[in-house]
This record gives sequence, structure tokens and C-alpha cells, in this order.
Amino acid sequence: MKNKIILVSGDPNSINSEIIYKTWKRLNKSLKRRIFIISNTNLLIQQFKKLKYRIKIVSIKNLNQKISNDTLKVLNVDLSFKNPFKVSKKNSSKFVIGCLNYAHKLSLNNNDVGIINCPINKNLLKKNKIGVTEFLAKKCKIKKNTEVMLIYNKKLAVSPITTHVDLKEVSKKINTLLIVKKVIKINSWYMKNLNKKPKIGILGLNPHNGELRKNSEEKKKIIPAILKLKKLNINVIGPLVTDTIFMNYNDYDIIVGMYHDQVLTPFKTIFKFNAINITLGLKYFRASPDHGTAINLIGKNKANYLSLLNSIYFLNKFKNEVC
Repeated sequence: MKNKIILVSGDPNSINSEIIYKTWKRLNKSLKRRIFIISNTNLLIQQFKKLKYRIKIVSIKNLNQKISNDTLKVLNVDLSFKNPFKVSKKNSSKFVIGCLNYAHKLSLNNNDVGIINCPINKNLLKKNKIGVTEFLAKKCKIKKNTEVMLIYNKKLAVSPITTHVDLKEVSKKINTLLIVKKVIKINSWYMKNLNKKPKIGILGLNPHNGELRKNSEEKKKIIPAILKLKKLNINVIGPLVTDTIFMNYNDYDIIVGMYHDQVLTPFKTIFKFNAINITLGLKYFRASPDHGTAINLIGKNKANYLSLLNSIYFLNKFKNEVC
């Protein structure tokens, strides 16, 4: 069996069991056969029962077990719980990290495996509140901050140079070399996987690009990066101003910003759940839905499954080439 898809169930206190169920019901038999979930079998059974979902679930020990296509195959990770939607923070953290470590190990040992993780509260990943992007980059021993977060929709993608860092730290984190390295990775990914030389808009950091003052980040870091990228024959334009760029987003394939909310907030406003989060630069393919745990929607049967479904479709189509 080729192109196995490892689905990490993610945060137990979330809408994840709901979006997993809704997605599963919409997959064909061929895709179902290739999907394996890393979770806790009893937890999923209890959550589905509470949500009044009927689905066949079975624990398996490896990726080679032959199970009926309509059965959800679970690679079990131990978890202690009393209430299936109110797992303690300590147990949730241990469980989530255990699931991600399991997925990482499987992916390193199997070239035909890709990871999709359901949403996870960042507070569960160590004390410094890193995201899954940084967690897996560290596991893969990627040089600090050189992994790339790409939020992808076929009409537009966005990428922040810094990811889950406080706003006051952004200026310290960005530099010319980092911008160049990340844009090169994005450009190469588009060329290799989508057979397209993308048009990339690069934003400044400050309002009105700091009026291009001599001591601004635009003058000292961003413009030098843009000039280097142009010399490499990469189609970049900038520095562009943030307050109007998304009014004309159709002019670009990718918009690169300097920090998380600079590009993700307008992007999600435009595309909502019709996007996926892809990490470039790891030793395997990894994607995730482009939304959070939505604890306010638990048990209400209102969660939108579209981003998880799109993640699976995308991995299934591009798995052999996307890393």
C-alpha cells in the first residue's frame, strides 16, 4: 500500500473527533484504506458515542494490518481520562506530545507516509508555547527558524517569516538571510510541485514601510533580501505595504509577511476554512487544518471539516513530491 496518511487526532479537548468523523464519511474506500489515526482508541469511542456518531473503530499495532475499508484504524497511545471532552492539561500534553512523537518516528522510517495533525492547543507543547511547526522542525533537527509555514489555497498562499513568536520579538528575529532562505524554499516548492514560477509579494514590517527610513527594518533587512532574491531570478516584488495588499491579492501567488497575524488574519478573512497549513523543510510531508481547537463548539455538531478534508486530498495528490 502506497501513500499512507497518518492522521494525528490532536488535542482531546476540541472539535477534532467531530471533524474526523465528518471527513471520514466523505472519503472514498481507496482513501480510507490509506488512513491511519494516531490516538487513543477508547477516547475516540467515547467521544463518538457522546456525539452520537456510529463508526467502526479498531486498534492496530502497525501499518501493514489488513482491515476493512470502512473501519477507522487507530494506532493507540495511552491516555487516562474520566470525561472524554475534559481531559486534564497534564494528560492532554503528555498525550499530544506522545502522538506527535509517534507520527514523527513512523514518518522517518517510512518514505510513503505523510502526517496530518488535527488542531492542538499550543499550551500543550512544552513551556514555551511553540506550535506544531516548530515542534516537528526541532524533531527533524532543522536549523533554527528555517522551516516554512505555508498557508495554501490554490488562489493564494501566505507565509510568515516568523511564526509563533510575540510581536515584540519579530524585529529581532527577522534578518536578510532568513528571508532569503525561506523565500527560496517557497519558490522551489512551487516550481517542483505545481510546475509554476510564482509571483511573490514581500511585505514590509512597519506601517507605510517605515517611510523607508535609513534605520527601518525595510531598509536594513527586507530590501537587501529582495535584491538578493531578484539576483537569483526569483519573481519577487516589494517591500509592499500591508494595509492595501490584500485588496489586490489576485496579483500574487504568494504573499510573504514578517509575522504570523500580518498575513494569516486577512487570509483567513478571505478564505475562511478553504485552506491548509503546510510545513516546508521537514524530512517528511506535514499538513494540518488551518484553524484551532474551537472548544466553544464541542458537542454542538457545528464544526467545519473542510480544511481537514482538503488536507487529506492535497496529501493524497502530492505526497510523493511535496517534502
